[in-house]
Amino acid sequence: MSINISLLEKKIGINFKDKKILLTSLTHKSFSPIDNNEKLEFLGDRVLGLIISKKLLEIFPNDKEGSLDKKYASLVNRRKCLDISKKINLENYIVTGNVKSKKNKLEDKIVSDACEALIAAVYLDQGFDVTESFILRFWKNSFNLNIKDQIDAKTKLQEYSLKKYKILPKYKLLSNTGPKHKPVFKIGVSLKNSKTINASGSSKKEAEQIAAKLFLKNLGL
Repeated sequence: MSINISLLEKKIGINFKDKKILLTSLTHKSFSPIDNNEKLEFLGDRVLGLIISKKLLEIFPNDKEGSLDKKYASLVNRRKCLDISKKINLENYIVTGNVKSKKNKLEDKIVSDACEALIAAVYLDQGFDVTESFILRFWKNSFNLNIKDQIDAKTKLQEYSLKKYKILPKYKLLSNTGPKHKPVFKIGVSLKNSKTINASGSSKKEAEQIAAKLFLKNLGL
């Protein structure tokens, strides 16, 4: 295992006391079934959720729970973690057991999971305040992008359908292909008397979001 973690430390502006925990956060289970980042990913997801929730309450103290949920969903998800990972070139530091994977692009899930594991490593090594500062620094632009109007595509399509037709959009699983470790779900979505718009994703949830986004684009919304 040979990666230059000091470069990553410079990118994120944090000098780890315990280098081992940083290395563990970057280690995929395909490299080590025991000493990998799965448990750190579990913790990092919760730490990220806590800090984002805390910040949302500070920014929008008068918002109702439903409104906060929508904002939270736009900030804490696989796609957002992937976006943050790209900013720090996290993919270059992830250790996997497949040598060929270094020549090819790593799966998005591996990269986004490593982002959550890195957050946990920062938390365990540096404490809550440093972790909060780290997260808010990299999520800053997302908060600034008129977050009050950020509603995920599926919710937006649902609100449109309820307002116009008084019924919910219909999502249908069209196929589930690919290997078990890298499935591809094809989902179709339709409204009342409309044609079906199809989309694919690595999970049903992701495919539904993409299909809803395409449907909204087709409606000009």
